[in-house]
Amino acid sequence: MTRAAVLHPDIRTARDSRDPAHALDEAVALAAALPGLEVEWAEIVRLPRAQPGTLLGSGKIDEIGERLKADGIELVLIDGPVTPVQQRNLERAWKVKLLDRTGLILEIFSDRAATREGVLQVEMAALSYQRTRLVRAWTHLERQRGGLGFVGGPGETQIEADRRAIDEQLVRLRRQLDKVVRTRTLHRAARAKVPYPVVALVGYTNAGKSTLFNRLTGAEVMAKDMLFATLDPTMRAIRLPEGPEVILSDTVGFISDLPTELVAAFRATLEEVLEADLILHVRDIAHPETEEQKRDVEAILGDLGVVETTPRIEVWNKLDLLPAEDATAARATADRRPEVLAISALSGEGMADLTAGIARALEGERREEQLDLGFDDGRRRAWLFEKGVVLDEAQDEGGYHLRVRWSPRQAAQFRAMAH
Repeated sequence: MTRAAVLHPDIRTARDSRDPAHALDEAVALAAALPGLEVEWAEIVRLPRAQPGTLLGSGKIDEIGERLKADGIELVLIDGPVTPVQQRNLERAWKVKLLDRTGLILEIFSDRAATREGVLQVEMAALSYQRTRLVRAWTHLERQRGGLGFVGGPGETQIEADRRAIDEQLVRLRRQLDKVVRTRTLHRAARAKVPYPVVALVGYTNAGKSTLFNRLTGAEVMAKDMLFATLDPTMRAIRLPEGPEVILSDTVGFISDLPTELVAAFRATLEEVLEADLILHVRDIAHPETEEQKRDVEAILGDLGVVETTPRIEVWNKLDLLPAEDATAARATADRRPEVLAISALSGEGMADLTAGIARALEGERREEQLDLGFDDGRRRAWLFEKGVVLDEAQDEGGYHLRVRWSPRQAAQFRAMAH
């Protein structure tokens, strides 16, 4: 086991709305998600401002250094961004390996990614991250070694060689990823022929999505009390009691301050959310920062381009962790709000209401309609059958007469085909 310490810099000039204590708890949970790590201690480091070369002041560096040495710490995790220069200087001062928040999340993603696409996405994200750090880390050499004009200085040559190697690898990975994404697009097209609506579970990491997924589907998806327990979307078809058959999709958990490289890299993994007929936003209602987590999830959904017209149900999970009085209040609030359901995926409380709510949200927005098509409109007729929305069809000398049951989105797509 690698002995680790976690530091959360609380910089006065960069304070956000998050409570430093909760941020530190999340950072420790992140560290716990990485196998082989044992967090010996964690602390908030309050700073008036970040030092450009070392992040921390010299007194604080010495103080922490003594503690690291005394406790035999081999790895320091800093919950925030650390520049390459700061990383190098702190590693030299403390004689330990150092990872910032982005580096830690990349390590976790690398360990968790299970599908071919997930592995490729992580590799690309890691290379993009290394590339930015490589360029910045070598700038001191570019300044120091000038070369003779016809040959670049050693530092510059090294940068260019390393950058070119990374770029070539990124191009190779992108080609491989394109193939994987094309295959998945074909699978999605095949699924689109089956008239099952897609219900996507989204939420902050550790909100209980995978436990809920297992409860609804009976699947044995990894569901542990840790951040980023699942990284790849898992899909299962289930029949709702008193409702339609649906495809349920479990997705990667969201997190605040997700590194830019990862937001871009995992966009493809979250494509199922863009295609969803219904989004279940699973919230850990017992978490002290549940409202902040909700805002983070909604911001990422907005960044992904999920339209607000896609129906959503807010699932207030983990009622079993609330004190009895608070759980009663949460149930009462949920009863007054049609878009909110209070449940416990662990105990099974509220499951019947949830499945009924899903059926209501999906069936409520589908409607029957009569369509008349000419014999020359074979393309749109074929599309209707492909989508599985045709209930029955008759024909006479005037053309085809179809009775369809579809959602407003399908109706809009069908009408757009006429132009």
